[in-house]
Amino acid sequence: MAKTDEFGEELADFVRRVAELKAARSVTGGDLPTVLDAAIFELDHVAAQLWPSYERLTSGGLPRTTSADRQEQHLLRAVFQRFPLPVALVDREAVVRRLNFAATSFTGVRAGYATGRPLTGFLAHADRAAFRSQAAAVARGEGDRSLTLHLQQRPSVPVHATLTAVRPSGEPHTTVLVVLQPGDLRATGVPAPGDSPTTQVPDLTETTRHAALMDVLDEMTTALLTAPRGDREAVVRRAAQVLHGRFADWVIADTGTAGAAGATGLSRTTVLAPSEKEAKTLAAQSPAGCPLVVETARTASPALQVRPPNPDAFGHDAEGARVLVQANVTSLLCVPLAVEGAVAGVLTLFRSGARLAFSMAEARAMDTMSRHIALAVTGTP
Repeated sequence: MAKTDEFGEELADFVRRVAELKAARSVTGGDLPTVLDAAIFELDHVAAQLWPSYERLTSGGLPRTTSADRQEQHLLRAVFQRFPLPVALVDREAVVRRLNFAATSFTGVRAGYATGRPLTGFLAHADRAAFRSQAAAVARGEGDRSLTLHLQQRPSVPVHATLTAVRPSGEPHTTVLVVLQPGDLRATGVPAPGDSPTTQVPDLTETTRHAALMDVLDEMTTALLTAPRGDREAVVRRAAQVLHGRFADWVIADTGTAGAAGATGLSRTTVLAPSEKEAKTLAAQSPAGCPLVVETARTASPALQVRPPNPDAFGHDAEGARVLVQANVTSLLCVPLAVEGAVAGVLTLFRSGARLAFSMAEARAMDTMSRHIALAVTGTP
């Protein structure tokens, strides 16, 4: 009992230290290495101290597995990872526990990012409720299920999903094994059985995205320097034109004076969309009906969402349809145009379809651009 209490106190201290590290993310760039070193130290502490203590407590001080058991687990883990079809292990809430290599290639999402997030976030909105319901039924022991799904980034490609219940060693609850079988394996980039491996060309995607981001920053700087200073509509319009197309599929600008209540003082001034019809539809929407805009205006804090979990986050159009669903939004950025805490507008950007999601680097660059736009809008020297 004393050991259990000691472990509980150590764990509580660790949780408090993690909370302090989260709060320290706002420090200046020069102090970030110190914060990073502290975070790495805490991770080492978990691996070297807390986890072994937990294993000793749960096993009564005896080894949890024999050498043969460990070898068997390593073999099963290797089979899972190298299985040629996309496979995911989820819990009854459809939250990802494991992804194999084929699944990360198929979904375009790294296993480290997907773990702990709902698998439904990678599916088309219309399929999410059905998958969540079937996964819960399988986890309850009601038998295997199968259904046809569509990935949000490739909605035209049907995917056959087979769900079966498994109980991995050491897991307290039944989990669900999900096998995804795309209609055309080669069209999705997943190697078909029997395909011979080929030499891969080095992936230059990150370098290319960085170069494109630098081009956007350069063009934005030029646009703001040549725009009539203090002319709110002209500055915002030029900034939106720079971002539209090359950086985002949709650019929505709401300007005015946001009070403590949120977006009540804002009005929609600019909408650039893939088509004129879509732009006119969204231009008629009130910013006050967009929870995401209201929250950004109230807190003056930027928001980055990949596969937005709440389809109602940007409200509804005149016909009652959810904007994020209609636009097939796969990622979004919502940034305030603020100077010294006063919000003069909110800029929202959507990416949809198969386009790559906004990265953290792009979100950081957009945060910088939004501050420069706000300075030009207000005429602040």
